[in-house]
This record gives sequence, C-alpha cells and structure tokens, in this order.
Amino acid sequence: MSDTHLIETVLDNERVFDGKLLSVRRDRVRLPDGGTAMREFVVHPGAALIVAEFADGRLVLERQYRYPVGRVILEFPAGKLDTGETALATAQRELIEEAGYTAKRWTPIATLHPNVGYSTEIIAVFLAQELTQVGANLDEGEFLDVVLMSEVELLDAFDRGALTDGKSIAALFAWQRYRAKTR
Repeated sequence: MSDTHLIETVLDNERVFDGKLLSVRRDRVRLPDGGTAMREFVVHPGAALIVAEFADGRLVLERQYRYPVGRVILEFPAGKLDTGETALATAQRELIEEAGYTAKRWTPIATLHPNVGYSTEIIAVFLAQELTQVGANLDEGEFLDVVLMSEVELLDAFDRGALTDGKSIAALFAWQRYRAKTR
C-alpha cells in the first residue's frame, strides 16, 4: 500500500533555537491536499537505552531526578548519542558511566520513536547480558541511584504508578517480546 497520499513536503524551514542538547525547527510544509501548514519540532541527536539483565533475570534501573517533570523517575539507563558515535557505542558508554556495568553480550531488540508529534528522536534499545560491575563514572552534574529489580517488581512499579517513563515502559515490552521469542 502506498503512503503518498499522506506525505507532507518541506517548502522552507528555519532554526528557532539551538541549544547544547537539542534544537527547535519550524518548517512550512505542503499538505497532501495542496494546502500549507507550519510544523514545529525538536531536532534530537538520537539515544540508546539499555535493558541490562543479570542471569537471574534481575534488571538494572536508575532512579534520577528529572527537572522537566519535577520528580524522581524510575528508568532504564539511557543517553544521547554523541556526534559520530554509534548507538551501540553510546549504550556501552552509558551502561558504564551511569550504572557501573559492562556487558559481554549486546543484542539490539527495538527501535523507538518516543515523541513522533514533536521530535526527531530515535532510541535504539539494546539488551545487555553477562554483566560485570566496574563502578559508575557519572557525568558532572549527574546524580542517580542504581536499583536492581525483577520483572515482577518492575511490573508492580508500573501498576502502582512508580514506572511512568514512556521509553522504559516501551523497552520493558520489547524485552518481554524478545524473551518470549527466544526462550
């Protein structure tokens, strides 16, 4: 089935804001019916998220204060891609920096578009296994607690409203689907 009847075409664009982490762009587009519209969106470099799993099934998570929502959030380790860095390299770097683990086995299990209405962000989700603790090396200004949780505990956290991070919920689903297919 062709999607040409849904596609919008960029007529012109402008950068509205350039920051350290992201930028905002405003595009004027031609709609499929010939009309025009404005589209404002965040340009994001992309990210990697890690579902780090011990042999006993426990998962590595983090509790971190997230300023935009004003609360401590439970989430899987993740981070943005640095310029020229692959998603796997980002995942490996972030697992060490934030959680203090390395992994011998890395498997890509999902690709997420977490905010399709207003962001170009793409998150590569990796399963990390055969973990070794090496000690965290947090970035300056980064503060978090590492917690180990079973699948049951994590699902209970979701049920209680303690797991609200969308990318982590999607990654949990991807991990469950991956396990169901490979066991």
